[in-house]
Parts: sequence; structure tokens; C-alpha cells
Amino acid sequence: MAGEKNKERLILDAAVSLFTTKGYTATRMEDVAKKAGISKGLTYFYYKNKEDLFMALTKKAFDQFKEEFRESFRSKGKTGLEMITDLVQRIWTFAKEQPVYYQAILHFLDLMKKYTNSKLRNEIDPQILDSIHFHKLLELHHEPARIGIQMVSQGIKDGSIRPELQPEITFFTIWSMIIGFEKMSGPVEYENKEIKINPEAWQLGFIKLMQDMLKGTVQASKPQIVQASLF
Repeated sequence: MAGEKNKERLILDAAVSLFTTKGYTATRMEDVAKKAGISKGLTYFYYKNKEDLFMALTKKAFDQFKEEFRESFRSKGKTGLEMITDLVQRIWTFAKEQPVYYQAILHFLDLMKKYTNSKLRNEIDPQILDSIHFHKLLELHHEPARIGIQMVSQGIKDGSIRPELQPEITFFTIWSMIIGFEKMSGPVEYENKEIKINPEAWQLGFIKLMQDMLKGTVQASKPQIVQASLF
């Protein structure tokens, strides 16, 4: 059993390396086998095709992603708001240091948009739908969010997050903001643009705005209506 797990790890590690350097489309199963030092036939024994391999890689990505959530939630002596802040920074680091895993997670979220829509499900590659790892992902992909919701609930309980917020809606809104931040990092860091934003200042501003929203310190003020005569 240990030997099998070791071979699976070698194949996944080789896939991550090749997807990083060559890209998913250009990588062939024989390339993965060669990189892992395993025969092509044995590679197909563990993973039926490249789509099945990518789903296995995505499951591993979610497993590691979930650990980032757990580490933030295990933080002793921190309020719920501090846990969420720590999590945001962890996700940014994860996206930077594990780009293949992070992109695999985003790809799976896109797959779910099609899978949950009966009219779009037939657009998904049948080999993905046939993958046992895809079906495992269907069961576990909500686990990181479940932990994030617990953090928001903890914040409401300890008073660091305003009590009228609904934990589920609040966390998924925060997660969508984080995804948006990562997607916009390229345009923001592009030098030849008219709108100038310092990436570091934007990161700090993002965290402060998120904290203010959760604490309830963002208050809209109505503009004062000034009545004046034109003459």
C-alpha cells in the first residue's frame, strides 16, 4: 500500500511540474510517466487518462487548501475576524506558491457551474464525469467553505463581526472577493496603464475594507442638500 501511494505521489508531483512548465494542454501522459520514472502502462494503471489525473491533482489541491483553512481556524486566542484576516493572507500565499493547485481549484469551481446546470452539464468532458476523483471532489469541495463559515460564526459570537450578518452569505462573499483580488492582480501590476495602483497599498486597503465591512464601521453618509439662490 505504501508503495502504491508513493507511485501515486510521484505521478502527481510529475504532473504538477509539467503543468507548471509546459501547461496542461501540451503535457501528455507519456511525459508524466517519463518525468515520474514510471512506465506509461503503470501510469495508466493509477489514472485512466489525463483528465482523471487532473481531477486527482485537483483533489490534492483541495486537501492542501483545506489545511490552510484549518490552520487559521486552529489559531488560539484569535477572534473570528482575525482568523478571517489570517485566512485571506494564507490564500494569497497559497495562490502565489502553489499556482497549479490554485488554478485547479478555480477550474473545478468553473466546472461546478456547468455540473449544477442541467443544460450545461453535457459540455463537461465525459472522461472528467467518469473520474472517481471528480466524484470525490463533489463530496468534499465544500469543506474549506464550511470551516470559513465557522470562522464567521465565531466572529459573530465573540463580537468581532457584526451580529446581523448571515455566516454563509458572508463567507462566500469574502471568498468571491479574494478570487477577484487574485484575478485583478495582473492588471493592477501592469505598468503601462492609466490607473496607477500600488499593489502593496491595494493589498492593505483590501484587508482594511474587508475588516471594516465585517465590523460594521463602513457607514454611508447622505450628501447634504444645500439650498441656495442663483441670484
